[in-house]
Amino acid sequence: MDDKDIRSQIHALVEEERELRNTTGHTAEQRARIAQLEQDLDQLWDLLRQRDAKRQYGENPDEAHPRPEPQVENYLQ
Repeated sequence: MDDKDIRSQIHALVEEERELRNTTGHTAEQRARIAQLEQDLDQLWDLLRQRDAKRQYGENPDEAHPRPEPQVENYLQ
């Protein structure tokens, strides 16, 4: 997966999240989907940052891999 593919996925997930958040009276299923979208987005952004870092240091960005959700979610902001 290259940067363009990652950014395309991010865009699609952001659009889905925006649509869900713009509705009222969320069901439990919708709330769960929003939470999953947030996690998926965090992983994709992390992957994009990993690729940028590898490129910056002369490494192959294709060696970057998605990190497990618990690892990404526990990063300090």
